[in-house]
Amino acid sequence: MTKVLFIYLVSSFLALNQASLISRCDLAQVLQLEDLDGFESYSLSDWLCLAFVESKFNISKINENADGSFDYGLFQINGHYWCNDYRSHSENLCQVDCQGLARAPGWER
Repeated sequence: MTKVLFIYLVSSFLALNQASLISRCDLAQVLQLEDLDGFESYSLSDWLCLAFVESKFNISKINENADGSFDYGLFQINGHYWCNDYRSHSENLCQVDCQGLARAPGWER
């Protein structure tokens, strides 16, 4: 749960700064400051690789999946399970709003 809260906070913080992209070095610094290097046995490079592969460091990325669900933000959190996107039934296991995971200026859907 700590990891999910951290991801939500980073995404929200970056959205408040109205940035769409975060540099690899800036993300590494945030991850290091939040003491996530080694969290659940994942290294800093694992987290950076995940963010690059999933969103290419684009915090406002939204992707529609073949099943009709959507993935949100830097780490592409799926709206069917982890957050509420108000599009269909969601487990909303993290009790967060998907819009907070991927928000950029002018983004509307």
